[in-house]
Amino acid sequence: MRIEAVVGYITSQQVDAVVNAANSSLLGGGGVDGAIHRAAGPDLLAQCRRLRETTLANGLPVGHAVSTGAGQLPARWVIHTVGPNAHAGQTDPALLAGCFTSSLDVAEQIGARSLAFPAISAGVFGWSMGQAAQIGVSATQGWHQHHPGSAVELVRFVLIDQAAQTQFAGHLPGS
Repeated sequence: MRIEAVVGYITSQQVDAVVNAANSSLLGGGGVDGAIHRAAGPDLLAQCRRLRETTLANGLPVGHAVSTGAGQLPARWVIHTVGPNAHAGQTDPALLAGCFTSSLDVAEQIGARSLAFPAISAGVFGWSMGQAAQIGVSATQGWHQHHPGSAVELVRFVLIDQAAQTQFAGHLPGS
């Protein structure tokens, strides 16, 4: 599996699945979540509402993941995961690692060969970019070691600026 870190917009990535740093309601929000919902169009919100009406009546728990179609995004799927909010006392690194590993599990289940992650929980959820980078890359590498026959070929961390990209790149293999 190739792991890379790039500066860009997650909504324009040519990958099988993009990971949405969602809130537990799955009904849109700010930041990456809002950008993905806006770019995907109303079909994404409709799919999320169906999930809430059926299997996720209480919302998506922190560290878990679920997939929907991607609406008007270039990707085929959106994998929604809820990152831990450090401001709310959710500071256990295992919660953040779970976002990455659960998303990779879902990617494997749906047959995605490539996926793009944002810096889950960095920024408004209070985790530093360095923490998000270290935990995200480490969790991704660990998942890959435990799934040697996985169809997932590419994990791309898509970051908002060069400073964030540098944080992630510093944890990549061979750096």
